[in-house]
Amino acid sequence: MATTSSDSKPDEPQTDGGTEGDRSMSRSDSGSGDDSLDGLSNPVPRCPLTPSLSPRKRTTSQSKTEPPLLRTSKRTIYTAGRPPWYNVTGTTFKEAFVIGLCGGSASGKTTVANKIIEALDVPWVVLLSMDSFYKVLNKEEQELAAKNEYNFDHPDAFDFELLVNILRKLKKGKSIKVPVYDFTTHSRRKEWKTVYGANVVIFEGILAFANKELLKLLDMKVFVDTDSDIRLIRRLKRDISQRGRDISGIIKQYNKFVKPAFEQYIEPTVQVADIVVPRGGENFVALDLIVQHVHSQLEKREITVRSALASAHQGQPLPKTLSVMESTPQVRGMHTIIRNRETNRDEFIFYSKRLMRLLIEHALSFLPLKSVSVETPQGSIYEGKRLCGNRITGVSILRAGETMEQALMAVCKDIRLGKILIQTNHDTGEPELHYLRLPKDISEDYVILMDSTVSTGAAALMAVRVLLDHDVAEDKIFLLSLLMAEMGVHSVAYAFPKVRIITTAVDKEVNDQFHIIPGIGNFGDRYFGTDAPSDWCESDEGMEF
Repeated sequence: MATTSSDSKPDEPQTDGGTEGDRSMSRSDSGSGDDSLDGLSNPVPRCPLTPSLSPRKRTTSQSKTEPPLLRTSKRTIYTAGRPPWYNVTGTTFKEAFVIGLCGGSASGKTTVANKIIEALDVPWVVLLSMDSFYKVLNKEEQELAAKNEYNFDHPDAFDFELLVNILRKLKKGKSIKVPVYDFTTHSRRKEWKTVYGANVVIFEGILAFANKELLKLLDMKVFVDTDSDIRLIRRLKRDISQRGRDISGIIKQYNKFVKPAFEQYIEPTVQVADIVVPRGGENFVALDLIVQHVHSQLEKREITVRSALASAHQGQPLPKTLSVMESTPQVRGMHTIIRNRETNRDEFIFYSKRLMRLLIEHALSFLPLKSVSVETPQGSIYEGKRLCGNRITGVSILRAGETMEQALMAVCKDIRLGKILIQTNHDTGEPELHYLRLPKDISEDYVILMDSTVSTGAAALMAVRVLLDHDVAEDKIFLLSLLMAEMGVHSVAYAFPKVRIITTAVDKEVNDQFHIIPGIGNFGDRYFGTDAPSDWCESDEGMEF
């Protein structure tokens, strides 16, 4: 039985909610839940609903991810992060909570989606549009589309196989690529948008409920019910101003395809909806109901990772995947200098760089090599070795891991670099993913993951999980750190037994603040010569806010 909710504010101004497409995608992660509305009687703190956003003018079904951030004249602050979406074994167990929004063309689905995003006030929410999944038209179909003779509202116009596959991967927390459909040329663009990381996925489209496999992926189904006259007016305004269509062609297409398709394929699907929202984005009561339910589902999926890591693997022997550089007098001498609290910054940087260079040279010896024969200038044959694989990519865990990039570039010519920003939430003590930038086709590469120090392994665990979500093979990941605690080594090795762990030293203890003992201090502050502001501090594993 669908739940229909009405709003008590009928005199509020109507807004145009007709832009149908994936206009923006911010990000997040969360788990799957049932479709029931249990628990709505207990209000959950949330951001109040605000007036509708004006539709963004566009000619494509753009899909993009934007991390939540604030920009000032001097710096960029990442304001919200993605909490762990995996357990201590490194296994993804939280699926994103997927909300399906269905309704007629220009019914206000996108306005409703944006309202939900505003009111949820949670990071990492993905807005995915069905408009991105129109099929590629052949020459004959292109000609029909140019004359408004092609039915874009029929189920056959959509690539449901691709859509289901992408939504299934996104729900599981995987990195995906979304096609970009150009409404002016009726074709897909060559560039696809990469989307990764969702607590909540809002999927909207005219036929969002028309496919059985698609319905199985939706945790909550919402039908946006708007009067047909209002939808026609919105469609006229949208297609003229944003898609370059003429009024006669729009009306012809509406009468021939849009209206019949709504009556045959869209309107009947209201029966599968959990909630029906009359008047779209202006129905604040219905939107509030949706937001409360999503919040209650997200609360059920909260987990703690760092505290679990701190109590696990005690007394276990160090794993075979760990390689510690030989503690030669030279290495021990450099450790003495950088561990000394009296060492000035210049010396700290100099000897840290020396250790980093030695560490990376040591790590490269674990890469698989194949035998090759080359001819020397004297005409003789030399039996040598060469990397067995395509490329090496370096990925640093910001900010301290970034200090190792120069040493890597000095050893590996033309290496590609990526960055992952992981911060610790002061309220929960858990690591959160705030930002990532990875090279294209990283799944084919050997990846050297760099962080200056690893204490509990919580940040390293998250970074490895990110790489796996981007289809990097586990046995192609090499975690490098100047100093690690036994706890961190065990945590990474237990969760990801194929990841090679390489360091210059391993200390036995971690204190109550998760700092390595005897340790090296705050590596980032000592290297960069910074003192964190009162509300910021950097632990051994990334920034804390």
